[in-house]
Amino acid sequence: MTPTRRPLDGFATGTMLALCLCWATQQIAIKAVAADIAPLLQIGLRSAFAAVVLGLVVLRTQGARFWRDGSVRAGLGVGVLFALEFVFVALGLHYTTASHMAVFLYTSPIFAALGLHAWVPGERLKPLQWLGVALAFVGIAVAFLGNRPGSEQAPNVLLGDLLGILAGAAWGMTTVGIRASRLSEAPASKTLFYQMVCAAVVLPLLHGLMGGAAPTWTAPALYSLLFQCVVVALFSYLVWFWLLRRYLATRLSMLSFLTPLFGVGLGVVLLDEPLDGHFVAGAVLVLAGILLVSAAGTLQAWWLRRQAR
Repeated sequence: MTPTRRPLDGFATGTMLALCLCWATQQIAIKAVAADIAPLLQIGLRSAFAAVVLGLVVLRTQGARFWRDGSVRAGLGVGVLFALEFVFVALGLHYTTASHMAVFLYTSPIFAALGLHAWVPGERLKPLQWLGVALAFVGIAVAFLGNRPGSEQAPNVLLGDLLGILAGAAWGMTTVGIRASRLSEAPASKTLFYQMVCAAVVLPLLHGLMGGAAPTWTAPALYSLLFQCVVVALFSYLVWFWLLRRYLATRLSMLSFLTPLFGVGLGVVLLDEPLDGHFVAGAVLVLAGILLVSAAGTLQAWWLRRQAR
């Protein structure tokens, strides 16, 4: 029986705003110390830290029952998708800016909405949401047009942007995998444990296979890694999965479109990243599309109330 999810309330709205700021900052933190610690290794190390902490929590609360709820297969599948998302993020940040990554990574609600439409009853896309999907993909195309073939950085930026979109798709499918499996009712700590274990294994291994450089333990690198371990890898994801168990996923995404806005602003202010007209126009279309997909029900209810007056 599919559990009932609630629409957003004041608590969920405020919590999502805090998560948006946190997630926007993580791209800046990774990019800022990439010369000291490669992004793949940064994310792998923070995942390993979170996996150890969460493993202790889960074993203490569940013990042998950990293996008896039938969630292991789904957990490993979702964990692989989660690891793949951050492989794309880490590699993409070598080529594109944190601002670009923030926008393209957070196309995830579009991919999540498409997947939920296909596999989860009660979350079918409405006509207005289909318009939002189309608008978002038009925005991606417009943003890509800004990287002219004659530009010296265009091939690298295009590759980085493409990796950002692939990361968004992997994140979206991770959300679908959670909602369409036994993980939808599993404790948030257990769901996150599966993902962190997979990322902790895959990312450092890939870093080593690619001949990545050894880390340089500067003070900024340590502060960045501490922030990513505690705030991002533990706190933010636990809260996100807790929200997914209680509120409609498409409604939660209504506010997640603020994350790329925060990310672009922080990238420009803190990293002095440039913005071009094509990217700004495309980003606006992408965000408008995400808003339509996420807020279609709210907009439709508002329109019906207005018509009834």
